[in-house]
Amino acid sequence: MKTRHVYSTPDVATAELAIQSLRQAGIPEDDISLVARDDIELKQIDDNRIERRNDFAQGALKGVVGGAGSGLLVGLVAMVVPPLGLTLAGVAAMTLAGAAVGTWTGMLAGSAVPDSVHQKFQDEIASGRVLLVVDGDDEQLATAEAALLPHDAARLPFHTPTAIS
Repeated sequence: MKTRHVYSTPDVATAELAIQSLRQAGIPEDDISLVARDDIELKQIDDNRIERRNDFAQGALKGVVGGAGSGLLVGLVAMVVPPLGLTLAGVAAMTLAGAAVGTWTGMLAGSAVPDSVHQKFQDEIASGRVLLVVDGDDEQLATAEAALLPHDAARLPFHTPTAIS
């Protein structure tokens, strides 16, 4: 399972140098992203390097679990009521329908909620610092930590599993 660590750098140039060190240390490109103020992101950071700003994927994951559970429960209750005549296939269909609706509503809700990095470090971002986000297993994160030592990258108090590892 991958874990997410966040580092604060003073500017985009320092963050880019840190990214080069991370890549040289073997950290995969897809596991490195940046978070900054809107004006900095728009003018100075490549789109493929910007961390997503909402909990879209996490909302979808919660929605599919909640929706499937609700669909299963409704299907089982409907199966017990004899006049409805629902079979196991009907229960499975209700579960799938619940998962689909749950995923859709979860994604909609998640798209309106800022991701956890933006929520926790609003002040850091607003001050103009650029956050470097690194995902990896324990060994990769130790390698990343060592690669970032020569740079002015301060590790922030953030240690959480990624939404989808």
